[in-house]
Amino acid sequence: MFSLLVFTGLQVSVESTGIRFKRSIDRHYRSELMVPNGGRWGSWGQREMCPIGTYAAGFSLKVQDRLASGDDTSLNGIRLHCVDYSSSQTQSHHIYTSVQSAESSWGRWSDIQWCPSGYLIAFQLRVSKFWESSDETAANNVRFKCSGGFYLLGEGISWGDWGNWSQTCHGKGICGIKTWIQAPQGEGDDTALNDAQMYCCN
Repeated sequence: MFSLLVFTGLQVSVESTGIRFKRSIDRHYRSELMVPNGGRWGSWGQREMCPIGTYAAGFSLKVQDRLASGDDTSLNGIRLHCVDYSSSQTQSHHIYTSVQSAESSWGRWSDIQWCPSGYLIAFQLRVSKFWESSDETAANNVRFKCSGGFYLLGEGISWGDWGNWSQTCHGKGICGIKTWIQAPQGEGDDTALNDAQMYCCN
């Protein structure tokens, strides 16, 4: 069965008062955040950055439900939701811009989880170990730390182990993402998202 990997650029989600932000693929970043336990299959998608002046304050996941047999791919995409709090004295999520890197076509997007205050500053992946046959699911869930000290747990699945946390952004917060995706294998294992890299901006 043929399935196409989708490489998505900037996506804008706004309320009725909507503001459109400019795409910022080449936005300057201060540092990269990586985790040591990502899966080894696949290739990197394109780096996607929050528009200049915005930072990721929330995220959502593309998750495939568990199947009765065969492929049990879980985490197939990560979407960052970027906001600009400097224009308001209160934390508002009503106007936001969504960015993502490569994704697989399976699954559905979860509801957005927002930091109660501040921005995303570090992340952690839950990864299933390599199996010699059948399903070889790698990344199954993600967890983020907010600058206000709060932790956000994604709506992935429980297989695998949590790896070490990435380093922490020493700038304002996470401002971009790149994901490592395995193409569909046709049968058996169809592992999708296996690793991720985040970017920090001042």
